[in-house]
Amino acid sequence: MLTETIVKKLKDDKEYYGGIGKNYLSNSDIGTLLSNPKEFGIPREDNVNFAKGRLFHHLILEPEKVQNWIAVDVSSRNTKKYKEILAESGEPFLLLQKEYNDIQELAKVMTANLDFYDMIYAKGNQFEVPAIGEIGGVMWKGKADIVCEDCLIDIKTTSDINKFVYSAKNYNYDSQAYVYHTLFGKPLKFLVIDKTNGQLGLFETTADFIEKGAEKVEKAINVYNKFFGEDATDDVNQYYRHVELF
Repeated sequence: MLTETIVKKLKDDKEYYGGIGKNYLSNSDIGTLLSNPKEFGIPREDNVNFAKGRLFHHLILEPEKVQNWIAVDVSSRNTKKYKEILAESGEPFLLLQKEYNDIQELAKVMTANLDFYDMIYAKGNQFEVPAIGEIGGVMWKGKADIVCEDCLIDIKTTSDINKFVYSAKNYNYDSQAYVYHTLFGKPLKFLVIDKTNGQLGLFETTADFIEKGAEKVEKAINVYNKFFGEDATDDVNQYYRHVELF
């Protein structure tokens, strides 16, 4: 299948996460491969925090999708009303109206900042753009939040913006920066908002940050080839951690 055709298919989230996209590694696989490769390929169960992140992205980048969201105006998920609406919806869970409102407010705060607004909605920007390519002999995929003329932008929420420089490494945003720079040929920037107080931050990626990401990617590829590659040498079911304590 031609690359152009594959990329077009990957614009659909169902294809990206569950269809043809399964044939490619992504940055979200890195944490699994490096921490517990036995869980590689096992779909992550959806949850409220994932849903909040999707809503935040939809409100800013794809507002036409927001009309499909259902929020329940009750105090908790233990109420009879919530359980009745949930049963009718057929969904595994629904956001509470307060949760929806909180995310909506975060999106408003981010786009109300003039600099952030200009960066997000600059003329020519493209939203939710997929790409594929080879890294280290393995095929990878990525989907950029925003593709600008001279960079990529990823929008994030955080629980403490003062610790984002640390959480960026813990959540493998460094490897994301490397993978996306390789696939798209542009540097990645993060526009971040603190969920607790609405403080905003612009975080740019340095060569050192990207290099650390490249090291993670290399390690992840080695693990992938060892257990799942065409010439895999080891049975993942025999995997165990071997750590020297110091």
